[in-house]
Amino acid sequence: MSTKLYRFKPLNLGRGLVWSLYALILLVSPLLWNSSLAMTMLCQMGIAIIVCLSYNILLGQGGMLSFGHAVYSGLGSFAAIHTLNKVSEGAWAIPVSLIPLVGGLGGLLVAALLGAVTTKKSGNTFAMITLGVGELVWSMSLMLPEFFGGEGGISGNRVVGESVMGITFGPQTQLYYLIALYCFVCTVLMYAFTHTPLGRMLNAVRDNPERVEFIGYDTQRVRFISFMIAGFFAGVAGGLYTLNFEIVTAEVVSAYRSGAYLLFTFLGGALFFFGPIIGAVLMVIATVLLSEWTKAWLLYLGLIFLVMVMYAPGGVASLLLMNARVYAHGMLSRLWKLYLGLFGTAAATMLGVVAMVEMLYHIKLNEALGPQMTLMGVMLDTQSVRSWTGAVLLVLIGGVLFDQVRRRFSRHWEQIQSDIEVETQRRAAA
Repeated sequence: MSTKLYRFKPLNLGRGLVWSLYALILLVSPLLWNSSLAMTMLCQMGIAIIVCLSYNILLGQGGMLSFGHAVYSGLGSFAAIHTLNKVSEGAWAIPVSLIPLVGGLGGLLVAALLGAVTTKKSGNTFAMITLGVGELVWSMSLMLPEFFGGEGGISGNRVVGESVMGITFGPQTQLYYLIALYCFVCTVLMYAFTHTPLGRMLNAVRDNPERVEFIGYDTQRVRFISFMIAGFFAGVAGGLYTLNFEIVTAEVVSAYRSGAYLLFTFLGGALFFFGPIIGAVLMVIATVLLSEWTKAWLLYLGLIFLVMVMYAPGGVASLLLMNARVYAHGMLSRLWKLYLGLFGTAAATMLGVVAMVEMLYHIKLNEALGPQMTLMGVMLDTQSVRSWTGAVLLVLIGGVLFDQVRRRFSRHWEQIQSDIEVETQRRAAA
């Protein structure tokens, strides 16, 4: 006679609160920011969140550095645009709201074909293979205009078929809520994947593949299945991209797009699930706002990346969690003055760098407009020694002061970490 053992598992209220807050943010964002620019950025953020989270399945969860992730989101976009055009012609009867799933299936199919080759190796070899695959697909986009549309790309119209309850996806607000729905569902599914046996095994393959092989698991199969899952979600993002822009060009499979996914996933924090969400938001802000503000935005982005690699390799997410731990132990007040010093000296240094870069760009690109230029409300003269001297002094003085404050901050930070460890051990003993 067998008896069943029932165990009560309490609800995780904290996790439920976080997901509810996430859904609430997606729901009310267009009500708070309803301008045309804001709606454009919100739609792009929703798409970027999905694709960056899918990329993090490879990089953060599986330790697979891919230089060609745009292949799967981009080909998902092309699958979606061709399907959308078939729907417009009346050949296929597929609701517009399901077009992103067509993109997902396209990304899944391509990931299955290419992943069978790329996942046979790991580490640097895997990275080089993905780079080669990305360049191969990029070259094909110029050689096969029938599918890729040549330099002009392929355009479509998302307002097709009969409206359902007045929803045509013509207005940007209606499209945003479709993107928000896909964003929330895909985020939940990818988070659930990290807690499945396959997700846990993928972490083990990342950390110690030899031990995984020793206990009888096929590491290549684990990487391959995870690769296909990442390709599916990347394709979903590509399908949403198609609906948002209604045009797909060869740029969506370029190395530039893959590099952007890698860069901002790292900046957000690849070792944390919510890190790519932060990175996706930063990516849209950089590509939409920063690119409009200055032509040197890629240079600034590279400088920020270098600073993060040197001082915060865990990304923005790691900075938030480390400070949250300090705050939870009531010790953050011991650092606020040092934080002000860090931000102040860093801002002064960055201001000097920005002044020099913008004056150089003005000389090279806007010489016909004269030597005068305005930066943050301040008039600068590119031919004046005073302007260049002031910028150089800001960089030198700010950099020296920043280094001094940083050293002092490091000493205080290490002392606080030691105090936290002592407090933790004391509580455990009690």
